[in-house]
Amino acid sequence: MSQSYAVELYFDPALENQVLKAWNVLARRQISTQLIEIESRPHLTLFWSDFVDVAKLENVLRVIGSKQEPLPLSFSSIGSLPNDNNVLFLGPTPSASLLQFHSQLCDAMKKEGVEVGEEYRPDKWIPHCLVAQEVPKARMAEAFTVLRDLKLPVSGYAMEISLVEYQPVRELFSLTLGTHYLSEA
Repeated sequence: MSQSYAVELYFDPALENQVLKAWNVLARRQISTQLIEIESRPHLTLFWSDFVDVAKLENVLRVIGSKQEPLPLSFSSIGSLPNDNNVLFLGPTPSASLLQFHSQLCDAMKKEGVEVGEEYRPDKWIPHCLVAQEVPKARMAEAFTVLRDLKLPVSGYAMEISLVEYQPVRELFSLTLGTHYLSEA
């Protein structure tokens, strides 16, 4: 199986717990357990690709992540993507700071020769935090109802930017936003 790579934002512990609550409720009802099974962490995906120069991308994340303070997030909607994976997500209010950070990341990646796929370009990107994958079609309405009981909005901060390899999930690089690295003497 080929590898895929994602750039993800991780949340502060309280917000992460709110998302995990959604994963666990859906798992208990046997609607969707996949995210738990693959040992993913609640996240917002900023970029995804099958072909990546890991060293280049890590460098981009180090530079852009060190300049960015933690980003306020407020998950205010529930959505589904129009692909056939029957995905459900929590959608953050698309704040200027989030959209600007994503746009700066894309610009920085392009400068390094990292190809940004169509769905992750700033004018096409749908910010989302997955809460369920491969939900049986017949249970989508039930899953939406379960998620509505979460009492949205849930708010917090994106605290970390990470480069993650998929299947299996493996964090290759992670940086707390706003952490300034000193060059090693």
